[in-house]
Amino acid sequence: MSAPTLDLLGLGNAIVDVIAPSDDDFLIRHGLHKGAMQLIDEAAAEKLYAAMGQTTIVSGGSAANTIIGAAQLGCSTAFIGKVKADPLGDVFAHDIRSARVAFDSTPAKDGAASARCLVLVTPDGQRTMNTFLGACQALTPDDVDPALVAQAQITYLEGYLWDPSEAKRAFLKASDIARGADRRVALSLSDAFCVDRYRDEFLGLIRDGKIDILFANESELHALYQTADFDTALAQVRGENILAVVTRSERGSITVTRDETHAVNAFPVEKVIDTTGAGDLFAAGFLTGLVKGQALPDCARLGALAAAEIIQHYGARPQADLRARAAESGFEL
Repeated sequence: MSAPTLDLLGLGNAIVDVIAPSDDDFLIRHGLHKGAMQLIDEAAAEKLYAAMGQTTIVSGGSAANTIIGAAQLGCSTAFIGKVKADPLGDVFAHDIRSARVAFDSTPAKDGAASARCLVLVTPDGQRTMNTFLGACQALTPDDVDPALVAQAQITYLEGYLWDPSEAKRAFLKASDIARGADRRVALSLSDAFCVDRYRDEFLGLIRDGKIDILFANESELHALYQTADFDTALAQVRGENILAVVTRSERGSITVTRDETHAVNAFPVEKVIDTTGAGDLFAAGFLTGLVKGQALPDCARLGALAAAEIIQHYGARPQADLRARAAESGFEL
């Protein structure tokens, strides 16, 4: 098999984030689960948007955020995701291409509008996400270019793709192509409620050899193994034949394989503004370190650096020069 010509390929929901500050009372009034993501229809999205205060519009999508972060850190990257040929779709396409990410997915000409995620951020930095998937649900296996997948050193997939049935098939196609080309596949579990919906299927992906690298936060890991005890959950994932990366907010991260475990501290920050995208950017830093051949603890440190940048402002796309910050911290990328 020839050497890969692309560092990272992301496959995920192409979403534009609409972000507004909020408080707990607003969440309660609207029946929202703080810190979680729920799927809503277009009518609910319009109603919630009307009730929100002043908003900031920033392109998002979990895997897209990760791929853009990796591009800023110097990786060669591409992204597969579905938008409609409408104003929000144009915003998403412009933003990801301007970040030097190849994005050649054909926009839908009809059907549902481009996806949006209404993000309510409380004063403690927690984000509550309400997602209208829209055109994302039009992603099909036909959108997955086998040659592009085979070129990528790592294909990164988001767990949210497991909701629409056709996107699920696209996910599996990409995984099979990557594994057939002797490349690695990474999965982000995305959300604890997502894990609750698809626990058995996600465990099946792990145990059937469909993925090589798993990203999860602490609550997602608890949900995956149905235990409230962290050490028990960690022992379970250590028994899988994968590289698992578990983020723990201000307590840093733990990287686990069958043979080694590494705990790495979080980067200190002056003030947490918005945790949207923290896990996405951690994955960006970690995967960048991995494709650059760095040791696992250094991969986690680079992930922590990228996550620290993103939580100090609104939105899940970097505003600082991540590569420069990495260089200042001693990383050679």
